[in-house]
Formats: sequence, structure tokens, C-alpha cells
Amino acid sequence: MNKICIGSRESRLAVIQSEMVMDHIRAHHPELELELLTMKTTGDIILDRSLDQVGGKGLFVKELDRALMDRRSDLSVHSLKDMPMEVPEALPIVAFSKREDPRDVLVLPEGAAEIDFEKPVGCSSLRRMIQFQKLYPQAQFKGVRGNVLTRLKKLDSGEYSALILAAAGLKRLGLEGRICRYFTPEEMIPAAGQGILAVQGRAGEDYSYLDTFRDQEGTLCALSERAFVRELNGGCSSPVAAHAEVEDGEIRLSGLYFDEESRGWLKGEARASASEEEAEKLGAELARRLRAEYQAGGRTE
Repeated sequence: MNKICIGSRESRLAVIQSEMVMDHIRAHHPELELELLTMKTTGDIILDRSLDQVGGKGLFVKELDRALMDRRSDLSVHSLKDMPMEVPEALPIVAFSKREDPRDVLVLPEGAAEIDFEKPVGCSSLRRMIQFQKLYPQAQFKGVRGNVLTRLKKLDSGEYSALILAAAGLKRLGLEGRICRYFTPEEMIPAAGQGILAVQGRAGEDYSYLDTFRDQEGTLCALSERAFVRELNGGCSSPVAAHAEVEDGEIRLSGLYFDEESRGWLKGEARASASEEEAEKLGAELARRLRAEYQAGGRTE
């Protein structure tokens, strides 16, 4: 295979992320010819309803999956946090990237110095809402959809008092200057996979040209965080959150368990040795532990 076609959503951020993968391949395999195929996904088209009302995270990958299956593309590049927890066996994730800043951040309208709580905070993520409200109990929220640039336009037009966004996307777009405050993972546990790129391919094909792109630490974090969410059946509307860090041969995972019935939640953490097998086991075990602790009398933090 001398020509590789990479499928991407057509948003500016998605294209930048795909170009990051392409630049890496070019640098290490100049013999390969690369092509970018962009498309608008169903999730990009339906913006008047929340994701859980229209089919969840799968709406962002369906068209890209079809292009892979039809061999119109050879790879797809995704923000890992936007990928469903269950991936088709025929279309495995073949590489996880080095992680960009995984934190959530606060963005204010241009010229503003603090949040105007007379207006709603733009946020469609229950995970972010419940953790943000612990920091700012007076906050009210209003859903916001669309790509990052669209959301910033809505913010600056006066529709919202603030936005909660991912640091990684703003940094990749060159918009780090819009960040007013970083939330530590202790204050706001990020979405599983936040800041990591996932490269998806077809089962049984040779992707050795991605060997230098794959990042071991990113892989361990991705496997652990996704195992946590998968164990709790967390979908796009669930506020389940997980964040892993690797240091000194050990992986430390923080997780947030949310009880749908009582609307209460509980945070916790666990550690294990830094291997792929232990990372996945750690995610599932922490999820089961937090669920059991909450059901035994745990309460909202």
C-alpha cells in the first residue's frame, strides 16, 4: 500500500488532528502518498438536540466507519472521547496518540473578567455540569452544540456567560489564549480519552507504519479509562468520567460514578502496575468498587 486515504470529520479541529497524524506518517514514511477525505457526520448536522436524544456518540463515527468498510478510506482519525465504548471488531482502534492536555477549561466572552451568573453557562455535558456546580453552586446551564469555533461565536455574541471546553481542542486550534481557567482533574474529572487521538483501521491489515505514532502512555490511559466507562455502560449522556496518569511504572486512575436513579455521584481512585492488561483490569475494578460503595451508602461528594 503506497497510497493511504485518511477519513476525517470536516470541522477545522478534526482536520487539524488528521493532519497531525499525516505529518507524522510523512516524517517517518516519505515513500507513502497521503490523501485526506473529509465528510460531515450526522452528529455535525443535527445540532438542535442533545446527543442522547438523537443517537449518541455513534453519530460522529457512522459515516467514517462506512467509508472504511467501503474502502474509500484506509484510516479514520477521531478524538477518542467522541468514540463509542464499543468499537466494531472489523474496525479496531489501531493506534492511540500521545496525550494533549486532558483538562477541562473555562472560557469567558472576549473582554470579560468573571462569570456573569445572570446568564447561563454553555454546556451540554452532565459530567461537566455536576462537577462545575460543586465549584459554582449558583451556576445555571444551557445546552450548546456545534464545533469549537461555532460555540465561541455564540459565547461572544452574548448568549452565554461562559463555556466549559476541552483544553486539547483549544490548544490544537491555536486558541489557548481564550482559556481563563484550567480545572484540575481533581476539580473536574475529564471525559475518558480526552486529549488522546484514536486512529481506526480495518482488521487484519498491516499498520506497522503507525508504530512510531503509537504512544505507550496514551495507550495505557485510554485502555484504563475506557474500561471504567464500559463497565458502567456509560454512554454520551452519562456523566461517568475517568482520568488516568502513568508515573514510575504505575497507573493511577480517578473515576466518577453516577447513579441514574438517585442522581447522586461518587469519586474514587485506584492504582495498578502500568501494563495494558492491568490498565483494563484497573478500570473495570474501580468501576465495580465505586458502584458497590455508592449502593452501600455512598453519597454525593
